[in-house]
Amino acid sequence: MPKMKTKSSAKKRFTVRAGGTIKRGQAFKRHILTKKTTKCKRQLRGVTGIHERDVASVRAMMPYA
Repeated sequence: MPKMKTKSSAKKRFTVRAGGTIKRGQAFKRHILTKKTTKCKRQLRGVTGIHERDVASVRAMMPYA
């Protein structure tokens, strides 16, 4: 059987941690930042995990991660 391909979009957006959880970057932090409050932008820093309902679909997109 040939190898399964990893979806390029998933490869760019998600990282699988050593414990098996998947991390992602925060949304709403790229542009149109002038109308967002400082508190909002500060709380959007860093990374977060993905929702438990999305884990199966992300794992299907990244079969070897």
